[in-house]
Amino acid sequence: MADAAEVLAAARAKGWRIATAESCTGGLIAGALTEVAGSSDVVECGFVTYSNAAKQKMLGVTAASLEAHGAVSEQVAREMAQGALRASGVDLAVSVTGIAGPGGSEVKSEGMVCFGVATLRGVATETVQFGALGRSEVRRATVAHALALLLSTLS
Repeated sequence: MADAAEVLAAARAKGWRIATAESCTGGLIAGALTEVAGSSDVVECGFVTYSNAAKQKMLGVTAASLEAHGAVSEQVAREMAQGALRASGVDLAVSVTGIAGPGGSEVKSEGMVCFGVATLRGVATETVQFGALGRSEVRRATVAHALALLLSTLS
């Protein structure tokens, strides 16, 4: 499993800066990165966009995407990552939107998290079903997976 220090070292080696766009994690990914001393040369900013209105206003997520796919969707994760990249002028942005729990639905169950990773070359998305681990564990697993995605993109 990737840790924040590895992500920062890999970004530093490429001369890249990072932004985060977070919903279900509420800033925990940015928090993990900035927990490492000296991270300010890599971490530009983090957007905590918990509400749909914040996703639209701060990151440019479209009302049409929210209506058609819902906030917890790869389409919204894509737009969040692209919006963070555009708004911050960084080289790499990661986004997360999901259902940490408790609750969910048959279609979108507790532990479902959509991820986006954007660079100037494009954006990739994926959905992970962590399962009903409980709110704290889903959020912790989401942070770990986001760090792994960042490291993979930097490698």
